[in-house]
Amino acid sequence: MIVDGGQPAAETRPGRVATTLCWLAVAPAALWAALRLAGLDRGPAVQALAFTPYVAAWSPLPVVLALALRRRSAAAVAAVTAVALLAVVGPRAFASEPPQANGPTVRLLTANLLAGAADPAVLVDLVRRHDVDVLVLQEFTPAARADLDRLGLDRLLPHRQLNPLVGTPGSGLYARFPVSEPGVRRHRGGWGFTQAYATVTVPGAPPVHVESAHPAAPYALDQLGFWREDLAAQPTATPDGPLRILAGDFNATLDHAPLRALLRTGYVDAADATGQGLVGTWGPYDGDLIPPVTIDHVLVDRRVAVEQVEVLDLPGTDHRPVLAALRLP
Repeated sequence: MIVDGGQPAAETRPGRVATTLCWLAVAPAALWAALRLAGLDRGPAVQALAFTPYVAAWSPLPVVLALALRRRSAAAVAAVTAVALLAVVGPRAFASEPPQANGPTVRLLTANLLAGAADPAVLVDLVRRHDVDVLVLQEFTPAARADLDRLGLDRLLPHRQLNPLVGTPGSGLYARFPVSEPGVRRHRGGWGFTQAYATVTVPGAPPVHVESAHPAAPYALDQLGFWREDLAAQPTATPDGPLRILAGDFNATLDHAPLRALLRTGYVDAADATGQGLVGTWGPYDGDLIPPVTIDHVLVDRRVAVEQVEVLDLPGTDHRPVLAALRLP
């Protein structure tokens, strides 16, 4: 409003209150977008950024509020924020064009057993019903190994590289096809998680190196160094060399910079490639009231065509298994 003399009128008290409330609504998402786009996952922001898809879904609301209150500056900031967040999150809901691959299809299942507490009968049934060729496990215990073999997993997937340990550090790899060059990667910090790996020989395809990934969890500030270190220690893709598949509980989402850096070496996130990248894999599945987030992944060499991804249910664990159908070159 312009008064005599061409000077703008001072904003009324209700107007100042409206402006303040408007900016209070706009600022959190704007700050969130800045942290996400700049890759500044430090301190408490590491855990917070896992929930970026929820903030992206909410981000258009401040735009509507600012426009309704006729606060153009706030509306502009809110609009840029919403576009930025939706641009980084939205593509996960849409499938991308796969590469040409004419080899056999391998069905891989990854599952975190929550220190061996997951229901072994359901897991073996999943392997049987879905014709799983390769199974990678995290938090794999000696008791879980015994239960799975008793239920017939050793006959379904007779080739293996196993490192069962009491508690959460253990890992395992089972395969329908022969394996070679087996080993175990041991992380130094956190809970000392291990990663079983082996080269799987699939008839009609080049050998593929498969590893059960399990970097440290960023559950406390003093664990963030281990989390970052373990993600940096993951084997990078070899686009001009052997095929690699990393599958497991990465304790990171696609909104975390260390995981995106790993992808840039030549991996593709299978769920993201098939439009399933927003399906939660960890959170409320053991009763905790935590919004689901996607921290379990199947990362494949860019030469591998991802045909399908399905997130399944497994009682007794706070994770949901991820099943991926992968056509090898």
